[in-house]
Amino acid sequence: MGPRLGVLGWPVRHSRSPAIQNAALAAVGLAEWRYQLLPVPPILFSETVRALPGAGFRGANVTIPHKEAALALADDATASARAIGAANTLTFDRDGAIHADNTDAPGLIATLPFDAAGRSALVLGAGGSARAAVWALLEAGTREVRVWNRSPERARALCAELGGIPVLDAEPADLLVHCTSSGLDTSRPMFNSLPLGADDVTKYKCVVDLVYTKWDTPLVSAARANAIPTVDGLEMLIAQGALSFERFTGEPAPTELMRAAVRRG
Repeated sequence: MGPRLGVLGWPVRHSRSPAIQNAALAAVGLAEWRYQLLPVPPILFSETVRALPGAGFRGANVTIPHKEAALALADDATASARAIGAANTLTFDRDGAIHADNTDAPGLIATLPFDAAGRSALVLGAGGSARAAVWALLEAGTREVRVWNRSPERARALCAELGGIPVLDAEPADLLVHCTSSGLDTSRPMFNSLPLGADDVTKYKCVVDLVYTKWDTPLVSAARANAIPTVDGLEMLIAQGALSFERFTGEPAPTELMRAAVRRG
């Protein structure tokens, strides 16, 4: 069996990462490598990750709800991952050492349709992805980053640590970045869990939704219906996944092929 890679999450069955990563591996001549789903509940996260190097894994992506735990578990981390306080990419040495990185932050900035410098932004959420978004936007020179979360104390804590302004309402901004899990469960109305409705998307010049499903999320659909530029979860997946692929393999990521693979899926 060749080297293995995977994506750790709970739930994780919806992930398109295996489709894009396996297509990329084949394209660069690493056909013996395999990338797979790794559904792991929080209680088993630490012991599972520590067992992966011995099972032939070279690395793993990390998604909801493990990003902060992934950083805490790592033996070392990039400066950006430590500053963010969350990791979405783990690589393993042959001796079992765990290295953490965060490709969500540069992935977000790369997907935006305009320069974030001097702009205003509203980030919805206060978990690992939101932390990466806030840090990335501030690093990129965003003039004002507001943060909303269903638990206001989490938004306050995030802003106290990283910067930004905690808010209780969805105020107008140049950029809206959705980082909660709302929309992942298509059986539940998305906007019921957010501080804005479908008509409120007109308050923003661009909408980024980190959630992806088989179809557009209600947030992305509402933005597109109003001709507002969008970055959907699949574009974010490709951007951060391409950077992770390069960390895992040392090979340049075939980004266009990865995009084609995920859109087919």
